[in-house]
Amino acid sequence: MSDLHPRAAPRGLPVLAAVCLAALVLPLNFSAGAVATLAIGREVGGSASHLVWITNAFMLTFGSSLMAAGALADAFGRKKLFIAGIGAMALLSLGQCFAPSVLLIDMLRGLQGFAAAAALAGGSAALAQVFHGPALTRAFSALGTSFGVGLAFGPLVAGWLIAHHGWRSIFLGIALVGVVALLFGLRHMRDSRDPEAAGLDWPGALTFTAALASFTFAVVQAPSSGWGSALVLLLLAAFVVLVAAFVWIELRVQRPMLDLSLFRYGRFVGVQVLPIGTCYCFIVLLMMLPLKFIGIDGHSELDAGWMMLSLSAPMLVMPSIAAWLTRWIAAGPLAAFGLFVAAFGLYLLSGVSHGETGAALRIPLLVIGVGTGLPWGLMDALSITVVPRERAGMATGIFSTTRVAGEGIALAIVTALLAFMAQRGLAAAGMGHADIAGMQLASGNVRDAVAMLPGMSREALTVHYDAAFRVLLQVLAAITAVSAVITLACLAPRRASRTTGAAAEGTN
Repeated sequence: MSDLHPRAAPRGLPVLAAVCLAALVLPLNFSAGAVATLAIGREVGGSASHLVWITNAFMLTFGSSLMAAGALADAFGRKKLFIAGIGAMALLSLGQCFAPSVLLIDMLRGLQGFAAAAALAGGSAALAQVFHGPALTRAFSALGTSFGVGLAFGPLVAGWLIAHHGWRSIFLGIALVGVVALLFGLRHMRDSRDPEAAGLDWPGALTFTAALASFTFAVVQAPSSGWGSALVLLLLAAFVVLVAAFVWIELRVQRPMLDLSLFRYGRFVGVQVLPIGTCYCFIVLLMMLPLKFIGIDGHSELDAGWMMLSLSAPMLVMPSIAAWLTRWIAAGPLAAFGLFVAAFGLYLLSGVSHGETGAALRIPLLVIGVGTGLPWGLMDALSITVVPRERAGMATGIFSTTRVAGEGIALAIVTALLAFMAQRGLAAAGMGHADIAGMQLASGNVRDAVAMLPGMSREALTVHYDAAFRVLLQVLAAITAVSAVITLACLAPRRASRTTGAAAEGTN
């Protein structure tokens, strides 16, 4: 225990347990939400656009506030922020257990995203105050493993809970785990803060969050209102104005939330492409496939969870294998190769027949999971080794925000694209109400789509959905392949001598 602060050993493991428990329920929060969406809709109703926000609301607020939460942890205390975050997350989960409407669930999910960002930022910073040296590396490895376990088994756990206890039990379980993490944190964490912290860049944080919210809401609303509607155009215009305002603020504030000068480093830009690629080849599938398996194909939530395991289980082992492979292969090309593999898996998946549940389905899912696991295990380290050492903290914050905010944006875009393609197919078949029915199909709600289109059978609607979903998978494969090409171009090993900006090129 020589790697710990003096007298930190007795409290080191309980602090780690508290933070790992929080990391375990974070991926469960958004993957379980996707599995539970249709069950929630069956019980409490709600339009397709409202159901979409069960997942989008959490991911949007979580991603947009993560970087600001890190600044708050330094300024006001890591323990304080962790306790406030995990306590609020548990309380909001409990509220969702008793929520009588989808609208209230959406609101609680949005607030829960802010709470999750506070818990993760405060907990991660608290670990750095307890552990030192190799022990810190092992602590963050355990944190990553906890996140991976939640990611891998979240859909399966959610399916089992829905099958045996109903969808509300998911949020009750999250609340209980949150309470345990809260008790560990209260008893064993010691508060700390950065005495030189200048506080939060409020103008930057507010314009950044508002910009993401405007864009996401525009994309979610577009399938039902139309891309040319006044509301969607107004939201897109607000997004452009808010982004411009955010850049203007960050270039002038003394301690910016986002240091734009880091984007002068080409390799840093290349690292930001990695989470974008993994969003489109992996994260969106975690959200979209349960809706397809349950709502379109007619499988139970538990069966859907078992099928999803082929996609998510590789995340338990592939990041470690990726780190081991960097002894012989540079991290940049290895990450790019993983994205190429994932793109190939998406292409294979686009050829799987409707209703297939055997090897023809599981092999492409496994290929996607294996491919995604390579950059997943490398991009966190890359994010801090491609910039000068003194900029590593800011680089990590930007990377984390790109990853999490990008997930919410990617999900909104992909859902809107699937709805648009389904709407086009229905309109071409001469169906009225194609806009609303296409949105229902994109959210997996084939039952309401059939009720809206009495002249079309469930089987015919399924054919339209399947055609749109195949095209969507091919689009995702193309985006992933382009991300791989950009990654390879930006992160190819340099023959020149190492510079201060790439001190850790050996892992790159």
